[in-house]
Amino acid sequence: MPADPGGPAAAPGTGRAGPLPPARRRWPLGGAIVALILLGGLAVAMLLPSTPNGYLDPGSGAADGSHALTDILGERGFQVTRAYSPDRALAAVGTARRTAPAATLVITSPGLLTATARRQLAGVRADLLIVAPGPAALGTLAPSVFVASHPGADRDSLLSPRCGLTAARLAGTANVAGYTYSGGTGTIGCYPSGGYPSLVSFIESGRTVTILGSGDPLSNAYLGRNGNAALALNLLSATRRIVWLTPEPPQAVSAAPGPGQGGAGRSGPSLLPAGVLLLLLQLCVAVLLTALWRARRFGPLITERLPVVVRASETVEGHARLYQARRARERAAQVLRDAMLDRVRPAVGLARDATPDAVVDLIASRSRLIPEQVGTLLHGPPPGSDAELVDLARSLDELEREVCSQ
Repeated sequence: MPADPGGPAAAPGTGRAGPLPPARRRWPLGGAIVALILLGGLAVAMLLPSTPNGYLDPGSGAADGSHALTDILGERGFQVTRAYSPDRALAAVGTARRTAPAATLVITSPGLLTATARRQLAGVRADLLIVAPGPAALGTLAPSVFVASHPGADRDSLLSPRCGLTAARLAGTANVAGYTYSGGTGTIGCYPSGGYPSLVSFIESGRTVTILGSGDPLSNAYLGRNGNAALALNLLSATRRIVWLTPEPPQAVSAAPGPGQGGAGRSGPSLLPAGVLLLLLQLCVAVLLTALWRARRFGPLITERLPVVVRASETVEGHARLYQARRARERAAQVLRDAMLDRVRPAVGLARDATPDAVVDLIASRSRLIPEQVGTLLHGPPPGSDAELVDLARSLDELEREVCSQ
């Protein structure tokens, strides 16, 4: 039954409004979201690598580290200085101009060096041993050498020296399969694969520059195989002081390359560190969960006791103000027309599935209006102003009274 416009709307079964049921607490869901965010932060911290670049790290005992080789060098009286940034490597080598290099600089991951760092290292006064450089690194560190082919899938293949370089000839077969290079005049190429050498050595400005196509002979996993240990020791025995540079990834690099990967640059989203991507993913999940928590729920209506007494006239006025605020004259007009038809149909004996033309003809026959006028009132265009909406409501009210009175 519709509420009396002038009377109060009481709670069902009573003459007065009942108390509100206790509000549902939301703190369990909020606590779950906070706990999920904390767990996500812990996962980010655990997934971040403790050593950003462990490939051929002289302090790493992992399979791709070089602790075994540097340990052997130390036992033989060589001084191995670890450096994890180009600045530390330059400081360890020194800037004094000498007649002959007093140190050997090993660069294990040249692909992680910035262009500025490569230019600084290119002018260092020391012998160079560069591991698996790509085109970008070669363009600065060894401009006379070019990449002939990229690393293949078979890293365990053995290559023979087939050159006159003493260090390679004495070592014999080794696991140097990786990059192959082509050098200019004055270069010595060893361990050919596919017609191009995997090891290139030349003398430039009084210093020896050696390029290895793969870092496997220096790694813990491969050092004891074949002639890898002999090759590594022979290449590093020219000076008693060795500076071992294991570059850490700069802020624009997400991860260190694996064995045999050192030359390709990175661009686009891959420039972001892995920790940043994980943090962004965690924040997106937190925002999504918060939005689901605070979003409006759409579902079936639930009958609740009114907390206060609300007059039906106030409810009608409130709805009207909402329609007015949103300028929803079309929606308001349709509500008025539908409500009028719902009240008139039982009075004139119309079924709910009656066609609009049948409704118009029957109502017109019970009123003083012609069918065209009735059709305009019931199915005409929406009012263009608030005044027209008021006139429509008044005309519908008069038509209803006239039809129901007969």
